[in-house]
Amino acid sequence: MALADTTRGLSNGSTFPEIIELNVGGQVYVTRHATLISVPDSLLWTMFSQKKPKELARDSKGRYFLDRDGFLFRYILDYLRDLNLVLPDYFPEKSRLQREAEFFQLRDLSQRLSPKVSKENSISEEICQSDPEELTSVAGAGGSTNSLEPSRFAAPVGGANARSPSLESRKSGYITVGYRGSYTIGRDAQADAKFRRVARITVCGKTSLAKEVFGDTLNESRDPDRPPERYTSRYYLEYNLLEQAFDRLSESGFHMVACNSTGTCAYASNDPNEDKIWTSYTEYVFSRD
Repeated sequence: MALADTTRGLSNGSTFPEIIELNVGGQVYVTRHATLISVPDSLLWTMFSQKKPKELARDSKGRYFLDRDGFLFRYILDYLRDLNLVLPDYFPEKSRLQREAEFFQLRDLSQRLSPKVSKENSISEEICQSDPEELTSVAGAGGSTNSLEPSRFAAPVGGANARSPSLESRKSGYITVGYRGSYTIGRDAQADAKFRRVARITVCGKTSLAKEVFGDTLNESRDPDRPPERYTSRYYLEYNLLEQAFDRLSESGFHMVACNSTGTCAYASNDPNEDKIWTSYTEYVFSRD
């Protein structure tokens, strides 16, 4: 393949080609050499102008490898192309992107991402910039802010059934956890059964609820920049232990209200005496009142 040969560099290993292929945290990017060195004294400028190709780490396919956040690197690359920063209307990863900018030594980009501080020494960005529900949780935890009506978040007075502000601030809703598993049963049935293998645990529901429950263990790469009040069915968890997901839901006040499962059976080959492979898809529906 011509592109692959071009991106691997010249045989003498002393210069970089015009088109460069990168592997950033498992995400593949293709860009021009001029783009990577567009900001003098940055980390990428140092790597691709002050070093030789053979001095840089590569993956098994010969791409230059960077062990950083592959999803956020696209914003780094966009900035390098025209030195302009354009983010989605709702972008909850601003602090993480600033950390990436600092790592790549892009000082101007890092300053643009820094929270603005007003004369009163307070952060001028509204808390709903990251998640509107945090506004409620801060007030419910006893914090105060001039933009909120105190009566809306005050705890009920008296009575044993009065709920705490932190519980009042929790939003009700549903989260569906699903997984697709497979297992093999031999001719001797249970004697040769191989236990299920859960490939991936998916999360469906309102974005804000999913982030509240699963936090950093939630992988948003298949549906990035989703506003908190919108719904998604494309998130999945970084682990594949169902019990761990159930524990997180239980700790957040959710309880299971329904579940369903479907399954199919197939043979590993055309020989009916061979092992049977079962594939199943199961969903668990959790609710919080």
